[in-house]
Amino acid sequence: MIPAYSKAMKAILTASIALALAACSEPPPPPKPAAPASPPPQAEAPKAPASEAKAPEAPKPDPNKELASRVKRALEGEAKIQAAGIDVTATDGKVTLWGTTATAAERNRAGQAAAKVDGVTSVDNQLKVVKGS
Repeated sequence: MIPAYSKAMKAILTASIALALAACSEPPPPPKPAAPASPPPQAEAPKAPASEAKAPEAPKPDPNKELASRVKRALEGEAKIQAAGIDVTATDGKVTLWGTTATAAERNRAGQAAAKVDGVTSVDNQLKVVKGS
């Protein structure tokens, strides 16, 4: 026979084990509903003073380069001038021709063609004749 206290101890022990297992096996609480997706708050960018708020202006074209380019195109448009051998520089309306020509006549034509371009105030013809004269 089992003594009475032993039955009571068994009952208490069984109840304790059952409670411990029940506590461990409880399902976790349901997850909280997710908050609607929203972008994270952004810090406001510091406002620039009105003078800095304007977009930067495009760099102004160099008038000397533009003039040299117009003279080069004029030389290329002349049938009797081999413009590929001629470089053009410009400073405040003064145009300088650099390079080589086949004849003295071609050298002179290049100088005259350059002088006709709008904006040219003078021509410094530094072209060298490499074939004949």
